[in-house]
Amino acid sequence: MTELVEKLYETSDLTDGELKALIETDDREAGELLRSRADEVRQLHYGKKVFLRGLIEVSSYCKNDCLYCGIRRSNKDADRYRLTREQIMLCAENGYGLGFRTFVMQGGEDGTFTDDLLCGVIRELKEKYPDCAVTLSLGERSYESYRRLREAGADRYLLRHEAASPELYSRLHPDQMSLENRKKCLFELKELGYQVGAGFMVGAPFQTTEHIIADLRFLQELSPQMIGIGPFVPHHSTPFAKEKGGTLELTLRLLGILRLMFPRVLLPATTALGTISPTGREQGLKTGCNVVMPNLSPVDVRKKYDLYDNKICTGEEAAECRHCLQRRIEAAGYEVAAERGDCAGF
Repeated sequence: MTELVEKLYETSDLTDGELKALIETDDREAGELLRSRADEVRQLHYGKKVFLRGLIEVSSYCKNDCLYCGIRRSNKDADRYRLTREQIMLCAENGYGLGFRTFVMQGGEDGTFTDDLLCGVIRELKEKYPDCAVTLSLGERSYESYRRLREAGADRYLLRHEAASPELYSRLHPDQMSLENRKKCLFELKELGYQVGAGFMVGAPFQTTEHIIADLRFLQELSPQMIGIGPFVPHHSTPFAKEKGGTLELTLRLLGILRLMFPRVLLPATTALGTISPTGREQGLKTGCNVVMPNLSPVDVRKKYDLYDNKICTGEEAAECRHCLQRRIEAAGYEVAAERGDCAGF
């Protein structure tokens, strides 16, 4: 199995059969080699830098009804909130003082966040913090909406494709949503000049190795600047409450594979990874990851942005979370970079 790792390291590509064998292996020697090669490749392009993204969770309202998500429309127990423009700017001011040079506005698909409102916030952020990047993660919108947000100054857009197999996508989402539209949005974002992020859940209900290979092939077709993957973590108020979650082992293996397939990509060690293991994010950093996204949202709303159960960092002040993460990143052998952290070569 180690020869497959070396082949991927040399060529950045494997056949479907070879990918299947590498994804499913429990060969420890191959696993350790994969980790080592992934770390080598990330250091070739990024050194030991870890980029911090200040996450501002702007709304827990969502029009969609994705079967895995805690803020799905049908969850009547969800505690909903929306941040005001003033609250968002206060989060950014706090984050800038802590050294963040990217702000990520993330939320459910909430019609209250119109283009006019968002463009105003983006322009204000870019005027106040011209050395910072603004990233949006606000779901599927129209081409015209994406164009306006880009012209207002948005630099990046995160939109996980979730599942590149139409059959699996349809089992995870309501009938009103389509993989075709999700892909269309991603290609439109690329056309408009965003740095684009896609990604998928690991260990989602009904997911097979073949589905994961379809995800990897779609990512090769899209060629995004950022790839976000994390383990599926069930939420108690969803139809998947009793399903098994994704594993640390498979998530780490896929992070290593992604780093070798996409040497320059920005790859986050996600909150979900830290949720399923106390050292999950550190292990992610050692397996090719180079981004961490601490929470800048007001502490009183963090528990309300409840995508899955047992989410970490819901009670910490931003400064506490930032300094704790820095210590952990440095203890893992890396360094926090107080910079925008654009994709290498973008």
